[in-house]
Amino acid sequence: MTVARTVELEGHIIDSGTMGHCFGVVMDMGGEFDVEEFEVGRHKHAESYCRLRVMAETESDLRAILHELNQQGATVADPRDATLEEAPEDGVVPVEFYSTTNHPTAVRVGGEWIDVENVEMDCALVVEPNGESSPRVTTRVLNAVEEGDLVVTGETGIRVEPPERPRDGGGSFGFMQGGVSSERPSASLIEEIADEMRDVREADGTVLVVCGPAIVHSGGRNALADLVSAGFIDALSAGNGFAVHDLERDLYGTSLGVDTESLEHPRNGHKHHIYTISEIVRLGGIEAAVDEGVVDEGVMYECIENDVPYVLAGSIRDDGPLPDTITDALEAQNAIREQAHEADLVLMLSTLLHSVAVGNCLPSTTKTVCVDINPATVTQLLDRGSAQAVGLVTDIGAFLPMLRDELLE
Repeated sequence: MTVARTVELEGHIIDSGTMGHCFGVVMDMGGEFDVEEFEVGRHKHAESYCRLRVMAETESDLRAILHELNQQGATVADPRDATLEEAPEDGVVPVEFYSTTNHPTAVRVGGEWIDVENVEMDCALVVEPNGESSPRVTTRVLNAVEEGDLVVTGETGIRVEPPERPRDGGGSFGFMQGGVSSERPSASLIEEIADEMRDVREADGTVLVVCGPAIVHSGGRNALADLVSAGFIDALSAGNGFAVHDLERDLYGTSLGVDTESLEHPRNGHKHHIYTISEIVRLGGIEAAVDEGVVDEGVMYECIENDVPYVLAGSIRDDGPLPDTITDALEAQNAIREQAHEADLVLMLSTLLHSVAVGNCLPSTTKTVCVDINPATVTQLLDRGSAQAVGLVTDIGAFLPMLRDELLE
């Protein structure tokens, strides 16, 4: 091994598995390591420290190993300031730009560690001068990078803080403890989710709900509308389909042409969704339809009546779409990003694609609840990287009424 660098690990690195994972990364990538110093925390709240000399055959191999170690929270010993390079043109980042994780991150600029704002995975880091004050460091998606932006490159001067196992256990939202439950939602788990929603509300935080059309199809619509009306939902993210079927249920009593109460198929019921779109377009949008009294119940109605902001992101599959639906993909992505950055708790309810879109924008510290009838969907959503997530494999039509009853009754 011809090249080497020294890295440091500090914190609850043993019980959180960080140290063992770092050892594995070095070996899996063809490197070697020597533990130069190791101090074990002597009690529950004491942190441990490990100083590790990492070796590789070539400089490029070592850079690759250091990049992976950095993602796990290792910091190069005797750190220098981060390397900054100007973006050569709009939408183009320098070679070897630093690609972010969704963990809390700090960048060393002018000898000072500065926390990154709006942490998000798969972004560039841009340093913005701030007069005589400390500079700001923000995440920037690649299409938003502008010519001349100071972009962080390489691994030097970057510190990542992956989530650690909390000392108090953390209940259902504890460190990687939520897991996936395929059982009928238990009363105790529903209670914990409800308690978390109450805590967020009392702290003047934001509960974001990500909705799929299955909420309407399965009969969970009224329960969700009640939660919006009662002030437990602060923002909503969905696609054109969810809003269309919620409005169809109000105008025609059907969802995808099926009466959700009797399960009968009314004559021409398969056309109800397109008739709904036409009517809302004619009136000028959802808010106008509410103002005209045409729409007088449902989730979208309660959002309008209670000033709950919503983002409807369009896709190539959409009929219509509704006037409220954002059809520009980048505009929709930015609107979702604003919602995600403000959220303290996210409920992902029976929609894989929109939940992934929101999940990609969330820091690992945001608490998340994922509910879907498909186990693979719940697992995929939990694997987006949240350290505080609960997954339920169940019918959304059973989950939402139970959650409503717990919160309201």
